[in-house]
Amino acid sequence: MIQVTVLIGAGSIGLAIARRVSAGRHVLVADLHQKNADAVAKTLEEAGFATTTAVVAVASRASVHALAAQAAAIGAVLGVVHAAGVSPSQAPPAVILHVDLLGTALVLEEFGKVIAQNGSAVVIASQSGHRLKALTAEEDKLLATTPADDLLALPMLQADQVTDSLHAYQLAKRGNALRVMFEAVRWAKRGARVNTISPGIVITPLAHDELTGPRSEGYRRMLSLSPAGRAGTPDEVANVAALLMGADGAFITGSDFLMDGGVTASYFYGELAPEKQA
Repeated sequence: MIQVTVLIGAGSIGLAIARRVSAGRHVLVADLHQKNADAVAKTLEEAGFATTTAVVAVASRASVHALAAQAAAIGAVLGVVHAAGVSPSQAPPAVILHVDLLGTALVLEEFGKVIAQNGSAVVIASQSGHRLKALTAEEDKLLATTPADDLLALPMLQADQVTDSLHAYQLAKRGNALRVMFEAVRWAKRGARVNTISPGIVITPLAHDELTGPRSEGYRRMLSLSPAGRAGTPDEVANVAALLMGADGAFITGSDFLMDGGVTASYFYGELAPEKQA
């Protein structure tokens, strides 16, 4: 039977992961824009992979459901790489919550119905989720367990509570990690695993938007004062994904892996600490 990896979000990180984990598999490449999916599929085909493309809007259950059905019709869905999202410099709060928070919840719900035995998934979250102030236990539970269709109705996610894009992004990425913990329990019933990777600044077109956008000075300072002193690369994220999605990661599920060159460590205990910046 054909084995399938589904790549959702045709960006540099998702492409790097798909190449690492999909040897011998058919790769279904899905993106909001057909031209992006086609470009990544062409790169994969030139590297020897069989591919199919699809258009998906992750904030639409009907669209994600159709993608999951398409993947299952191709073969056994053994890998899901969810790398679709928008950054604080790209969208207002409402769009970020729809795409990054709701979209992830829908992907996990719909692909949790078709993932094959021994299948695995990674969701690309962000270091930003680790720098959001602590939520209450009840807020954590609501972000983790509220059915996707009701998620954006939570009082804590209303416009008067989430007033800027960075806050929306932090909430969405914290929510992604919490949702993965919850879904890992459900995915286990199908013999499958799911984890989150929370990268720091990784050099991609999206990162270039951030490094040239309104918060560019802060991001560049973040890199210079981090323990690693540099940005990451998509291949470094793919190294972690390969562990999590492969046989060596069989004991890992429901976990979040922070890989940010020590930015978060510096934020809490080093030169990036808010009191030192003040």
